Amino acid sequence: MESVGDPRDGPSTERAFEGQPVPPWTEQVTLRAVVASAALGVALSSVMMNLVFTSGIIPSLNISAGLLGFFLLKAWTRLLDQLGWPGRPFTRQENAVVQTCVVACASMTYSGTPPRATRRRALASSCIASSIDLAVVTPTSLAAGLFLGGFGSYLLAMDRKTAEKTSTGDDSSASVSEPEFGRMMAFFFLVSFVGLLAIVPMRKTMIIRHRLTFPSGSATAHLINSFHTPHGARQAKRQVSLVLRSSLASLFWSIFQWFYTGGPNCGFTSFPTFGLSAFNRGFYISLNGTYVGIGMISPHLINVSMLFGSIISWGIMWPYIRSKRGIWYDADLQETNLKSFSGYKVFCAIAMILGDGIFQLVAISLRTIHTVRHHQVAAETLRSFSDVDAMPRPVMSFDDRRRTQVFLREHIPSTFAISGYVVLATVSTVVIPLMYGQVRYYHVAAAYAFAPVLAFCNAYGTGVAETNFSAQYNKLVILMFASWIGIKNGGIVGSLVICGIVSSIVSTASDFMSDFKTSYLTLTSPRATLVSQVIGTAMGCVVNPAVFTVFHHFYEMNPNKTYQAPLAKIYRGIAVLGAGGLELPKYCLAISATFFVLALAVCAMREVAAHGKWRAEPYIPSVTGMAVSFLLVPAVSIDMCIGSLIVFLWNRNDKLGSQVFGPVMASGLICGDGLFSIPYALLARYDVTPPICIRFLGRVQNDKLDAFLASKAKAG
Repeated sequence: MESVGDPRDGPSTERAFEGQPVPPWTEQVTLRAVVASAALGVALSSVMMNLVFTSGIIPSLNISAGLLGFFLLKAWTRLLDQLGWPGRPFTRQENAVVQTCVVACASMTYSGTPPRATRRRALASSCIASSIDLAVVTPTSLAAGLFLGGFGSYLLAMDRKTAEKTSTGDDSSASVSEPEFGRMMAFFFLVSFVGLLAIVPMRKTMIIRHRLTFPSGSATAHLINSFHTPHGARQAKRQVSLVLRSSLASLFWSIFQWFYTGGPNCGFTSFPTFGLSAFNRGFYISLNGTYVGIGMISPHLINVSMLFGSIISWGIMWPYIRSKRGIWYDADLQETNLKSFSGYKVFCAIAMILGDGIFQLVAISLRTIHTVRHHQVAAETLRSFSDVDAMPRPVMSFDDRRRTQVFLREHIPSTFAISGYVVLATVSTVVIPLMYGQVRYYHVAAAYAFAPVLAFCNAYGTGVAETNFSAQYNKLVILMFASWIGIKNGGIVGSLVICGIVSSIVSTASDFMSDFKTSYLTLTSPRATLVSQVIGTAMGCVVNPAVFTVFHHFYEMNPNKTYQAPLAKIYRGIAVLGAGGLELPKYCLAISATFFVLALAVCAMREVAAHGKWRAEPYIPSVTGMAVSFLLVPAVSIDMCIGSLIVFLWNRNDKLGSQVFGPVMASGLICGDGLFSIPYALLARYDVTPPICIRFLGRVQNDKLDAFLASKAKAG
């Protein structure tokens, strides 16, 4: 945010654009912007869907959306100029519209709504030489944003395949709901627009009056503003070039690897880097472009925390618990059964995530109360000296005056937002119980009644310190409504449906307010922002269910266990626990309670260390990072640590280049690997098998294989 005072005291962003008139909102939302948004939205939706099915670890693709949107429209206008068909100049407002629309479409894959998961390193790349304070982005908030997954969490948790994988005995017709394309599309059209209207009446209060930072929205705005300066345009070309080159490299690497995966445990992704014993426990390097890219974007603390959690769980705990098979749990049950070995994995992870979430909710509530109280005391102090004429008063800078004027000029009536919310909520209250028989109209009405309160709290926390806790709200909602509905009345599916409704309001509201901050800083009309959000959300309601259908078919087959969908197991486990439909294996409750207490202790230690400025504070692990690694094979965290190592070495040699181009290269690696996911799923769907199988055997296994082949040769 710009400093308040005399504009001559510091640089001004808007003076560089002073000679450019601000186009009306009807000229900001253009046909070419919508076409470019649709193309990028489909591509990035495929990438994100691959992530929610494989790991549930979601990085921000804001940089990719902004860069590629700038590249496409810049190339479009240049091509038309060369053909002699000059068109309207490409403005930063149009760039902001494209970025908003693309993210609104693509990010529906991981929350059911258009959220934005901010990363410290991604913010840094677009905030160099700006005044945004990145210190407010805490590791906890980063972890909260990292582990989301709408299509891969509450939606996938409803289906029969997930019920069979957890094998809790709750796979009756009332406890499962297959994700059909038509019903998914109708559901998202019903719930995805409500959150846009829930927070609109508060936009002036948060953006103008309280001047909340919204680091994610501010970073995006500075990135877009820089694109439209001569130096920024040159740098953007280099970034786009790097995105394309890293995407192609990742894509070709994925295709090359596929040719050698002609069977289970085949290919270079199954290379026993640390020996066969470690490989059997999941410790190996797969060099997956997606995970390496995520590791480059994620903070080092998250990556190391996941590796630490993998060592504790997969290296120590799980082998020990497996040794108690037949003593602690029934040896005849499959390991995927929550009453068997899987119960320890899932509920230990749930206990840690709930402990982290509850602690952070309490902490952010106390911080918010303290901040509001501090502002009230400051206001009362100023009022007590209001009769002193010599009292200095803050003067708005040139940038703030111009931005405020544009932001307030084309306002959105609050009556429109409130009435729209009531109408859409009423329609949903009537229609959703007809689509999902496990919920009643009063369940839906209750969700719409209290969701705006959660939405405001979440939006305020996001504006102050980029702390988006919609994922934690989701889990609490599942527990409450599963208990209310009950196991016999379909509480598992019912609570997951309500979770989708609340998520669509809470997460969208905070991220839409972040988009308003972007529009404020780029002089984009709030109406254009709303329209672009609506267009992107509408595209996402059609595109994402279609892409999900392709991935879901492969998830049901899943011959190589590529799609683990860990969040689906967690969300279904929480629903089963809340509905009271599960008997845990021996000592599972005690072990989970221990991890819950440990999670609270680690969170408290981190808070104390942060306030006391301990030197050990950067080394205290992230609880959420450790918890998710309980369900993912250690190879994921190892690849992410390789990404961290790349950034660390890059930082030592060229810190500025690492900050500017590191997240761009990471986005390219993620996109390239994700783009192959659709052809990969289609090849598997039509039983196209790779021609070669490379498998690594131990010496004893190899001797047995040689003897078998020799006996076959003699018999022949």
